[in-house]
Formats: sequence, structure tokens, C-alpha cells
Amino acid sequence: MSICIDENKCVGCGACVEVCPGNLIVLEKKSARIRDVRDCWGCTACVKACRRQAIGYYLSAALGGTGAKLYAVDEKNILTWRLEFPDGTQQSVVVDKTQSNKY
Repeated sequence: MSICIDENKCVGCGACVEVCPGNLIVLEKKSARIRDVRDCWGCTACVKACRRQAIGYYLSAALGGTGAKLYAVDEKNILTWRLEFPDGTQQSVVVDKTQSNKY
């Protein structure tokens, strides 16, 4: 499992570079890229930080099927995880951040 960066969506803001705990993402020619996908820890910090949904997280077959990608939309009190399957179907999980740590 690792991330994928869509260069067509990336605007080179650097938010992903700032949050990557492994210092694995760099900006080149106004676009982010990962140094080596094999080094990715799978923490999804960059996925949540990307406001353009340019970074997706590939899921293993056990977590959603080969080729499925996970994206995040992080708003003030809501985090929406969007799962895109290879056949084009999508599923979403909405998390109310104000309620998420109450248990």
C-alpha cells in the first residue's frame, strides 16, 4: 500500500511535504512527488492534507480491492473518506470530528 500523486491535480502548495513524517514527498517543477513509494509508511497524513484531492492511497485487496484508491476531504468539523473502485463506483465514510474521540 502506498500513495499516488496526480500531477494534473497537484498545484504544488507543499501541504503534503509539510505533514509527511518520513520526509518522503518533495516538490519538483511545481508538483509533488514521492521519492520512493516503497518507503511510504501508509499514515495517510498527506492524503488528508491535500485540499485538491491530488493524493490517493492505494488499498490492498483485503482493504477494498486491487486498484481501489482512498481520498480524503478534510473540512472544519467533517472528514470524508472517499473510496474509488476500479469499476468507477464510489463509497464514502463521513466522520464528524467533533464526535470522533468521545469513546
